Amino acid sequence: MRVLSGLGHALVLAGSMTWEITWSLILGFTLSAIVQAVVRRETITQLLGSGRPKTVAVAAGLGAASSSCSYAAVALARTLFRRGASFVAAMAFEIASTNLVIELGIILALLISWQFTLAEFAGGPIMIVLVALGFRLLVGQRLIDTAFQQASQGVAGSMEGHAAMDMSIKSGGGFWRRLLSRDGYTAVSHIFVMEWAAVIRDIAGGLLIAGAIGAWVPDRFWRQLFLAGHPLGARLWGPVIGPVISLLSFVCSIGNVPLAAVLWNGGISFGGVVAFIFADLIIIPILIIYRKYYGTKMMLVILGIFYATMVVSGYIVEFVFGGLGLIPATRAAKVSVTGVHWNYTTVLNIIFLLLALALLIRFLRSGGPRMLKMMGRGVNGAVLMARRGWRGGAGGGAGEPRGRLDSSKGPRPPRHPATAITTQAFGLCCHRLPAISGLLQGPSPSCRSARHWSPRSGSPRRYRAAGRSSSVRR
Repeated sequence: MRVLSGLGHALVLAGSMTWEITWSLILGFTLSAIVQAVVRRETITQLLGSGRPKTVAVAAGLGAASSSCSYAAVALARTLFRRGASFVAAMAFEIASTNLVIELGIILALLISWQFTLAEFAGGPIMIVLVALGFRLLVGQRLIDTAFQQASQGVAGSMEGHAAMDMSIKSGGGFWRRLLSRDGYTAVSHIFVMEWAAVIRDIAGGLLIAGAIGAWVPDRFWRQLFLAGHPLGARLWGPVIGPVISLLSFVCSIGNVPLAAVLWNGGISFGGVVAFIFADLIIIPILIIYRKYYGTKMMLVILGIFYATMVVSGYIVEFVFGGLGLIPATRAAKVSVTGVHWNYTTVLNIIFLLLALALLIRFLRSGGPRMLKMMGRGVNGAVLMARRGWRGGAGGGAGEPRGRLDSSKGPRPPRHPATAITTQAFGLCCHRLPAISGLLQGPSPSCRSARHWSPRSGSPRRYRAAGRSSSVRR
């Protein structure tokens, strides 16, 4: 009976936190969908071709605008790298697209306090700068080339289909004209639902884990773990242990915010919370994906550089915010049973749930379920969509098939160069390889034997006499 009571208490805590953040999640994903609908992915790739400071700053800004779950962000970073973005710019884009996003800031303010939102948006750029410096100073060109060769093999990771799809509006006109058009409504609805489909597992998992820990783990355990009785020791220890807990929690993206609230109430330092939230990009499942994408050695390098920069960023935020008096004096994160009352939270939840319903109806009426099914097939699903003439946001609305298909003759083959969605998703079009399979696999074996597949121009280049390419951008 005590087991059932404890389980019920954990579920009630999780449900209470869910009710507190529902409207903010819908608002954040709606704004993110609007931005992604008007920003074309091909434009992003064109701006990330070097590792210069200006390019890294642009990558961070575009990543913040292209909000993604952690798995999709990692997959998209590899896609950008294969298409010609420098490795440093791809990593900056990846960090920003998970840690500098609107919905994360709103939920931090609601569950913990606004100071954590400010710390997140202050510490994120610091981490990106430190990561760029780390790769510039510690990673050689040979390792970058090896990582590119591994990335070019197209080994599947997770959320590949989501990362491959570009559902931005392709019609002309200004911002408001494109956004308020029929195509704009459709594109926003598709991106909105796709984003939810990508992160719902992590959000639900994070809420359930946070509820379980809040209900079952006594505060005394956390106070001892975080050295709560030793102020200076806690400030030094928090940023070190925070990423380790995140790595072992298997929860990423927005899903780790409820757990961060539990840790804050338990005594972890301010900088420790910030480092914990940043560490969604080094959880064990994502480390496995890094190994598939870039090889074991690069995976270990990414883990080392990311962890070190998370710790340093946590220290900087801890001591700067402490010096400015911006660290909350009380630990009052909303990890308690509040129930449903008629207040501003309930009103906002009703309003935004109606908005979500309107977007969901548009998604269902415009071919969205078929696109969602294709997304689950990874990159092959995206290619199949292209072969069937899927618009992906162009012309008559995102996700609507272009014309009719004659089932007796099978799908119409794509024109060369490939249809828009494939070109935008992969950017590996080679004039010698008109087939879709060539776009996925890179150059043909005869082309590989004496030439290097350039990630910047998409054309084969001859190796130097030494046998090593220098064309991959750091």
